Amino acid sequence: MRNPLDPAKLNAALGHVHRAGVPGLFAEVRDGDQVWRGAAGVADVATGRPITADMRHRVGSITKTFTAAAVLHQVESGQIGLDTPIGRYLPRLVPGARGDAITVRMLINHTSGLAEYLPYAYPSLKAFPALADTGPESLDDHRLTRFHPTELIEMGVTAPAVGVPGRTPGVYSNTNYLLLGELLAAVTGTSAERYVTRNVIERAGLRDTELPAEPYVDGPHSQMYEAWFGMIDPPRDYSVYDMSWVGPAASLISTVTDLNRFFGMLLAGEIVSTSSLAQMRRTVPVVSHEGKTIDYGLGLHPMEAPGQGTFWGHGGTVWGAGALAMTSADGKRQLAVAVNLQRWNRLDSSGKPQPHPIDDALAALYRAAMSG
Repeated sequence: MRNPLDPAKLNAALGHVHRAGVPGLFAEVRDGDQVWRGAAGVADVATGRPITADMRHRVGSITKTFTAAAVLHQVESGQIGLDTPIGRYLPRLVPGARGDAITVRMLINHTSGLAEYLPYAYPSLKAFPALADTGPESLDDHRLTRFHPTELIEMGVTAPAVGVPGRTPGVYSNTNYLLLGELLAAVTGTSAERYVTRNVIERAGLRDTELPAEPYVDGPHSQMYEAWFGMIDPPRDYSVYDMSWVGPAASLISTVTDLNRFFGMLLAGEIVSTSSLAQMRRTVPVVSHEGKTIDYGLGLHPMEAPGQGTFWGHGGTVWGAGALAMTSADGKRQLAVAVNLQRWNRLDSSGKPQPHPIDDALAALYRAAMSG
């Protein structure tokens, strides 16, 4: 049984994450009509400007849930077939036998076997996610680079396959979601960004959420500090960044309040139909960028809270920024957290990320938020 919200415990848990090494973080936890918002630390390490719970933030791959919901709208209207080969819609982008074998569903749940394009777009990350031989140089090189999605898709499609289409475990790949963006454009006649904005973001009444066209974050926001496994020391601010490198896969800007509103509505059947939501909750094993096998549905993944049941949502990171949003299966308890530091774990001699106090502090915050 979940306990009522305890502001003192939640504030203490936030402070513990800050003291463990995150410059600043903020969160919102909901339980029915109860709402708690809190923040700890600074939005700017140079000036000491405090971070606040209403700030806008880059939320990374949480974008995927929004894109998946948009595709499912088109499935519901009969314009897209969930188990139709992607080659029927985008034959030039995924040609031949692969286009015939990879379905729309396989793109959404990462079982397409398509490789991640990121190491090819960012040469100094060539070994990603085998991290020992990577470096942070091309993060700076591409701060204002404007990528075209088809350019990135080609990198992923022409790279060696990471699996057989439909076979599990799948392998998490942003190439899949760039293809879904091109699919939305092909069937709707407008860009994926405009379609997601009109049919998901605005439909949910999210006032502080957007897919940005510019490299800046408008409105109150934090700096976003990337450590790249200790190779950037001190961590460098990447809050100004052209997000075309991830587009409909991970470019979303939002707030913790908007994220909780969105996932609450989604899991209540107010964003997609109940049958589409059931499809979203059908999970398969997928290997994440970190090499961990997770259960993944259609833009959603579950998190088990001991003694509290299943929470559904998504997490995400981009350079310097990260977020997690999870909602209990009954919709009553919600957590959304944003942090302004990424890749704080240093690597051992084999290139494996080492445990860091931040990891344990965040886990304790999640436990406090999910169960009290």
